[in-house]
Amino acid sequence: ERLQELIRVGAVARADGAYGPEYALPEAGEELSALVGALGAWGQRWLPRNAAGEDVDLEALLVDMQRRVRFAALPGEPLVVRFQIAGVRQPRFMLLKPTEASFCVQNPGFPELLCVRAPLSILIGWWRGDLDFLSAQRQGLSVEGPKALVRAFPGWFDRYLFADIAPAVAAGASA
Repeated sequence: ERLQELIRVGAVARADGAYGPEYALPEAGEELSALVGALGAWGQRWLPRNAAGEDVDLEALLVDMQRRVRFAALPGEPLVVRFQIAGVRQPRFMLLKPTEASFCVQNPGFPELLCVRAPLSILIGWWRGDLDFLSAQRQGLSVEGPKALVRAFPGWFDRYLFADIAPAVAAGASA
C-alpha cells in the first residue's frame, strides 16, 4: 500500500520490466532521497539496534543482499549459496553469477558451494552493521565450503546502505 501511494504521488515511477515490475525515482523522488538518507542515517545512529528482539524477515534480507552484490568480486563460475537459518524450515538459496544474482526458494541447478548457517538475528546484525563478520561468527554465523570461497564471501556484498554508521552510544555519546 505504501509503495502504491508513493507511485500515486509521483515519488516513485513503476514500469513493466523483462522480469517483472521495475521502480525508479523520478524528479520528485530524487528530491526526497536526501531527506530519506538523512532519516536512515539518524535511525541507524540513534535508534536501538537489537535484531533478536525485532520482527525480522529472511526474504527481505536476502532480497537486499541480492541487490547489493559486488559482481566484480564474485568467482568466474556460477555458484549457489545455501542459507540454512535457525528456526526457518526450508533453506533459501542465492544464485551468484558474474553478472547476475537471484534469490531462490530452491537450488536452481548450479553447484551449491557455500552454506551459510546462522540465527536470523545474527545474519541481520552483520548485514546492517551491528556486528562485524568476526563477531557474527563468534555468535553463531558460519560459512561452510572451500576455504577460499568462505574467506571471500563477506566481500561479495556491499552491506546495508547504513551499515557503516555506528550507534551513537558506541561513538561516545551519552544515552
